[in-house]
Amino acid sequence: MSAADLAPSPAAPAAPPGAPAFRQFPVAWRFALRNQARNRLAWLLLIAFVPVWYELMAGIAGHTPLTFKLYATGRVLSVDGGHLTLITAGLNAVTMIVGFAVFAAIRRTLAFDKRLVFAGYRQATLITAKTLAIAVIAAAVAAYTSLVLLAFWRPGPAGWAAIAAAFAVIALAYGALGLLLGVLVRNDLEGFFLIIMGSLMDTFLQNPLGNPLANKPVLEWFPSFGPTQFAVAGSLGHTALWDHLALGLAWPAAFATAGLLIFRARTRTRTHHDRRAADSRPARGML
Repeated sequence: MSAADLAPSPAAPAAPPGAPAFRQFPVAWRFALRNQARNRLAWLLLIAFVPVWYELMAGIAGHTPLTFKLYATGRVLSVDGGHLTLITAGLNAVTMIVGFAVFAAIRRTLAFDKRLVFAGYRQATLITAKTLAIAVIAAAVAAYTSLVLLAFWRPGPAGWAAIAAAFAVIALAYGALGLLLGVLVRNDLEGFFLIIMGSLMDTFLQNPLGNPLANKPVLEWFPSFGPTQFAVAGSLGHTALWDHLALGLAWPAAFATAGLLIFRARTRTRTHHDRRAADSRPARGML
């Protein structure tokens, strides 16, 4: 973390203890959103990596005809395997970029967040600000990735909307996972490894073109299962599987809840420790 993150700023004064939440939230929101947006590598990956990744995956898959049974509906679909690969490639790009960006931001500012809590910021205010910032970043990355897809494939409006919704849900899931790993793991390398390997295994195992076992029940327990089924059914099967999109939302809810509880425990531990130490000094001086 840079010294600039810890230096006081006129635009972000420390909130006095007991200040109303509506006064603390705008400052906490600006901190959270700024810290998410400062990762230049993540933005470079978003702008440059996504179209290159689409081009590479489309070149590998080509226009191979593919017949498979969609697990969610049991229907047999005959599709262009390249189109299916573009969907999974987009899901993979979104998961890696959002997971990486959120994890890096949380790791970089965790110590600063503890200082904010000690200075009087409510933990609930910081948690709300971080959650909304992750949602904004996830929506932005999903929207950009969905728009770039149109340069390689033009599904119908309903199909494209289904893909964009799936991208948004999986982006929320891996943003929440980045938050959880950011407050949980001890080293950056552990978090980056888990995000990258988890993303690769999660998304590409859902593609029957590269994985003949893509219809196995075990894949239901992967975060990308619901969004993938929703995107494929909406764009290639002309069916809206809203229950599977809702299933995808269960993962960000679970990851975010666990991460925010750990964040609350870690910041509260320091605050209570300092208060106990401060309360104990006069008592020792009187003996």
